[in-house]
Amino acid sequence: MIIRRAVESDFGAMWPIFQKVVAPGVSYVFAADTSYEDGYAYWFAPGVTSYVAEDDGKIIGMYKLIANQRDLGAHVANASFMVDPDVSGKGTGRQMSEHCLRTAKAAGYRAMQFNFVVSSNDAAVALWKKLGFAIVGTLPQAFLHSSLGYVDAYVMHRFLDDIPG
Repeated sequence: MIIRRAVESDFGAMWPIFQKVVAPGVSYVFAADTSYEDGYAYWFAPGVTSYVAEDDGKIIGMYKLIANQRDLGAHVANASFMVDPDVSGKGTGRQMSEHCLRTAKAAGYRAMQFNFVVSSNDAAVALWKKLGFAIVGTLPQAFLHSSLGYVDAYVMHRFLDDIPG
């Protein structure tokens, strides 16, 4: 697997992954009928740097790296990840996450924060904890899960000082 910076022409292969990830309504706030244009803007808006994971030349996952806040809060990174559900459980998310942490550190960020991790997304919460993130806040019933109803979302944070940069 290789992880490389995404280019706009990659979006044709990213879009089906986006759709498969958001359609179940269990981990992202996007509606299942989110438009192609809105999906494209999420990954390629000004100020967004996106990366794709490829296996045998096929895009199997992607992440984006941005500043969590502007100006005086821009030293903290934020990121979003999507892995093709057809290849989940094979380490793609972990490899992209480790790449993202190194990339964020090299870009000068001091910390990374996830603003909205759905509490029932056990795999994501476990991965972030393994990678040194702590739950620093809970947003009560902030996500309308398609089968569980209203569930909490977590704010997760870690400093990047121990990441090789």
